[in-house]
Amino acid sequence: MAPNQALPHASAPDTPARPAAGRIRRTAAAAVAGLTAVTLLSACGYGSKSADKTSDSGAAAGASSAGAAGAKLSADTVKIGYFANLTHGTPLVGLQEGLFQKELGGTQIKTQVFNAGPAEIEALNAGSIDIGWIGPSPAINGFTKSEGKSLKIISGSASGGVKLVVNPDKIASLDDLKGKKIATPQLGNTQDVALLNYLAGKGYKVDAQSGAGDVSVVRSDNKVTPDAYKQGSIDGAWVPEPTASKLVTLGAKVLLNEKDVWPDKKFVITNLIVSQKFLGEHPDVVEAVLRGSVAANAFIKANPEKAKADANEAIKKEAGNALEPAVLDPAWADIDFLDDPLAGTLQAEADHAVTAGLLKKPNLNGIYDLTLLNKVLAAKGQSPVADAGLGSK
Repeated sequence: MAPNQALPHASAPDTPARPAAGRIRRTAAAAVAGLTAVTLLSACGYGSKSADKTSDSGAAAGASSAGAAGAKLSADTVKIGYFANLTHGTPLVGLQEGLFQKELGGTQIKTQVFNAGPAEIEALNAGSIDIGWIGPSPAINGFTKSEGKSLKIISGSASGGVKLVVNPDKIASLDDLKGKKIATPQLGNTQDVALLNYLAGKGYKVDAQSGAGDVSVVRSDNKVTPDAYKQGSIDGAWVPEPTASKLVTLGAKVLLNEKDVWPDKKFVITNLIVSQKFLGEHPDVVEAVLRGSVAANAFIKANPEKAKADANEAIKKEAGNALEPAVLDPAWADIDFLDDPLAGTLQAEADHAVTAGLLKKPNLNGIYDLTLLNKVLAAKGQSPVADAGLGSK
């Protein structure tokens, strides 16, 4: 999803050898939450299947800190959630390469794959997962609905990977959007907010709830958006990868890359959250997962082709089909994997949702706790990352 985006100008991520793969056992299906019309909703799901899986791969040789030699940390198991999406490349690659298990040692990984952000937040609140990769909108929603008690954002993961793609026979420029039908993945999700925000900045009037107005905003699941485009029921879509690149293979053209409207061309698309209860009880486990996350992002940067293949293999396992090169290559190239949560853009995302009428003014004070991430970065000689004044009080 998630996967995670608000527009600022109308203001919105080791070792090269793969360890032996562990046995993965499917045990349950994750429920997908329904939409709520008024509150801010999910990050970007691309049609992955929900799954609950346990890794018993064991620790790789040379694991750092308490993970060395297969030592168990303070928890027997850590339950991790994510989407089978390219914007969740950090967990996809890190799990494929065994980087998380290497850091966790004898503490085992249990994974659950989600289609939508609300389902992942519900799972976190229920204790079905402890840590999860998710987009900014559901993280904001989960934090505010719990009055700041449910979760913390503890790291960034990915930036970019969102585009406005259109039918070139109907839309030749950004000035041609009036009267057209543009799809977003879900009411109130991060791309929906971004589009509404962009249209408002251009002077277009759109009712946020219904999507009716000068431009018709059509909420369409990413799984069905390509068919909707082929049938002519939409004229374009503001969508994340790989949906954007799928539409391009059908003849659409990229009219706007969302990163082009952001300062420094960066905005949060995916970040890492943790249950506050789990963080308080098992900080050593959380730190180990963060080491794995940082290692995964470093691996992606150092080995982009291998990492891309890893992510595609993981998607094939979860969704049933690998992405074709014509979709995979441009989609992967447009995503930046990074540890910085880009906290200022999260605040902008929330502000734009308020402007759109999708969210009451939220209090995001305390949504971040970057203490352990900055500890991990310092150990690697890297600079700390900032929380934009939204850190733990």
